[in-house]
Amino acid sequence: MESIKEIQDAVVKEFEVFDDWLDRYEYLIELSKDVEPLDAKFKTGEYLINGCQSRVWLTAEMEDETVVFKAETDALITKGIISLLIRVLSRQKPKDIVAADLYFIDRIGLKQNLSPTRSNGLLSMVRQMKLYALAFDSLNKEKR
Repeated sequence: MESIKEIQDAVVKEFEVFDDWLDRYEYLIELSKDVEPLDAKFKTGEYLINGCQSRVWLTAEMEDETVVFKAETDALITKGIISLLIRVLSRQKPKDIVAADLYFIDRIGLKQNLSPTRSNGLLSMVRQMKLYALAFDSLNKEKR
């Protein structure tokens, strides 16, 4: 299993080939195609992330001691962003997700090149993913 750091380094390397932000946006849109459609039962207010300009639904479940995230959104750029977050954080141990420093966001220039509302949405997605991981980590500690 690749570590969060290794995956982030790979993402940074992928984005280094693009000189300008239009190309990076196009790549984000390309990445959005990797997001599997979410089962309709998860497209409810319970799974909707607050603070996002577009509607983003996020689910998480434990599989083999790792957290598996699934998401869907109605906006292409946002879908590309969530696909990157899922790639970096999914199938990782809860404590590693909670402790993760998501430096790739700054290194690829994502935060600086998003509108303020999209940037807030990005932070909301990260916060929700870490909250899920924290909840699973707490449950794991209770079981021990």
